[in-house]
Amino acid sequence: MKITVLGAGVIGVTSAWYLQRAGHEVTVVERESGPALQTSYANAGQVSWGYATPWAAPGVLGKVLRWQFDRNAPLRLHWRNDPAMWRFMFSMLANATPARYAVNKACLLRLGRYSHQALVALREETGLRYESGQGGLLELFRSEAQMAHLDHDLELLADNGIPARRLSVEECLSVEPGLAGSRHLLAGGLHFPGDETGNCRVFTLRLAELAAQNGVDFRYGVAVSRIRAEAGRVTGLDTDHGPLATDAYVVAAGSYTPALLAPLGIELPVYPVKGYSLTAPLRDPERGPRSALMDEARKVAITRLGDRLRVAGMAELTGFDRSVQARYYRSIERAVRDWFPDAVDYAQAEWWSGLRPMTPDGPPVIGATAYPNLYLNNGQGTLGWTLSCGSARLLADIISAREPEIDPTGLSLTRYARGRNN
Repeated sequence: MKITVLGAGVIGVTSAWYLQRAGHEVTVVERESGPALQTSYANAGQVSWGYATPWAAPGVLGKVLRWQFDRNAPLRLHWRNDPAMWRFMFSMLANATPARYAVNKACLLRLGRYSHQALVALREETGLRYESGQGGLLELFRSEAQMAHLDHDLELLADNGIPARRLSVEECLSVEPGLAGSRHLLAGGLHFPGDETGNCRVFTLRLAELAAQNGVDFRYGVAVSRIRAEAGRVTGLDTDHGPLATDAYVVAAGSYTPALLAPLGIELPVYPVKGYSLTAPLRDPERGPRSALMDEARKVAITRLGDRLRVAGMAELTGFDRSVQARYYRSIERAVRDWFPDAVDYAQAEWWSGLRPMTPDGPPVIGATAYPNLYLNNGQGTLGWTLSCGSARLLADIISAREPEIDPTGLSLTRYARGRNN
């Protein structure tokens, strides 16, 4: 088929790659001047397939309420007249039961494991280089209370074939010696040896180049204003460069997808959650981290990218407002100062913010819609790069009418319409 992919972030580019590998003729349209200039530009740099966890977890309501009075809280909810935000929040809270959490986490872990396998195969096939590292991820806990859930989580991880190990303070220091100066803050950790690091933007740029060499037609600076439909099928796109029509369409436009789908009567419960990151050179590489860490209390990711450090965090619910809030930058900077006080040259830091398309239950939406030639690959949220290759490979199988390599249960749009996972 001739297929158009809307969006050239990491989700759109990987979708295009696997679709062309499946034999389709692919066109990618992107309103920006190149790939990976929005959410994929400066994310946390972690391929955290072992750590993959839904935000809708038991106890999240109490945390959200407490966080509104904490200047260093990882989530900020702006009290505004925004029906989409409130629907997102209420749906997230409805999924924050032990039973729903277990189902949604298992779904993310299944897709995350498959996605990592697909990434490794892609890297071996293409020789793609993107500042990658295979040093694992260490989740840091500041108190014993934060570690109370670990036995249950380790059971879920084991059930899904995810390697993970609970660590004492001393064991954490053996994995990340740079934490020695902040051991007084550390209660213990959870180590995911299979998790990886890398530069998502470089990955997306280089994969887009390879896809173009293999025949994918990338059209940058093209904004889609409408998806046209007639007699139950999509008939084409209206763009600022004229109409575009192909056999099928994949919408991978991140947080902007719901607005494109709404005129078609499709309600996609994805909401933009703004995050922040800083990237700065290391003053002393020996005193910085070796690989990737997650400060569980602050929900701040710290990633080694060569001689630089990428620090990402915060979840700000404020619609499509991308304005910079300096106090949130200070919050994620404070977290890395806690763990590695003298390692980073903040005077040379590059700051960034982006909108992460999140579903209220956690898993993304991959696959068909009510229109037989319209497909979705959306809602990966903070796990966009982690889930990208697996999401795209699964989508290519669905579109190509091939038996998927993993169980797609829990990933279709119908789970919202019917109130159950499908």
